Amino acid sequence: MKLISYNIQYGFGSDGRYDLARAARLVDGADIIALQEVERHWQRSNGDDQPEILSRLLPDYYWVYGPAFDTDASEKRDGRIVNRRRQFGTMVLSKLPIDWSRLHTLPLRRTLRPLNTRNAALECMIRTPAGPVRVFSLHLAHIAAEERLEQIDYLLAEHRRAPSDGGPWSGADDEPQRNWSNGEPEPENPLAAIWLGDFNMEPGSAEYRRIVGSTPYHRGAAYIDGFVDAAAVADEPGDFHTHEKIIDGRLAKRRLDHCFVSGMLAGRVRSITADIGEVASDHFPLRVDIDLETPGIAPCPTGR
Repeated sequence: MKLISYNIQYGFGSDGRYDLARAARLVDGADIIALQEVERHWQRSNGDDQPEILSRLLPDYYWVYGPAFDTDASEKRDGRIVNRRRQFGTMVLSKLPIDWSRLHTLPLRRTLRPLNTRNAALECMIRTPAGPVRVFSLHLAHIAAEERLEQIDYLLAEHRRAPSDGGPWSGADDEPQRNWSNGEPEPENPLAAIWLGDFNMEPGSAEYRRIVGSTPYHRGAAYIDGFVDAAAVADEPGDFHTHEKIIDGRLAKRRLDHCFVSGMLAGRVRSITADIGEVASDHFPLRVDIDLETPGIAPCPTGR
């Protein structure tokens, strides 16, 4: 299956032009799409409801939107309140149904300067042919490593207790007349997970090592409750990066966007690339080819 992670910078390209459709064209055709910096009702993007527009531009996908923050954007028209919320967050689109989702608002450190904003991780449980997988679209803090480390620690703790926590509901329905389960079986909350997003960190950083660990003598190590960098187990291309910026007068080519997969998925990664040079955002789309077709992913550590 083909996965894409793309920070679309709310539709503004590196050429300064606002064009949400060209970002949609770049991701169209993938099986699962994780988008970051998607917004609703901001003046800078014409007050657009971007999740709704993207759903129309990509009509063959199920989708979920998760706002990292939500503020009032309502107005009065003809004496009546038009309720609108100004939102900024992440989005997942999938050709397979999204069984359930939840939003994790991540730890935030209040700043005096520069501007800092709330970040979030959108978690979506998708039942693939290989087995159930929790797919995340996430965006980590852009200012300091310490803040990102706090956010990663939160996500790792949530990840490791996922199977014991369960999904949206668990147990037998003792009030069948109320039909809490809607006639459906208990949803899976598997250990298998894929993190896609803009991590605002580079390989080798403290944050990166917090996710994958430090295994200098066993480079292929994969813990059942840990993560592996998809690029570390795939044949990544030369000059592999996802972001370019002039820093101190020099062009910096950085890999800020990543795909991390659960240890049991590491052997299924086939390739990883980036659409270097695309101008639809200030980031480049990250593409991952992974085998989620061959059955065999255990839904929980015990294999049940």
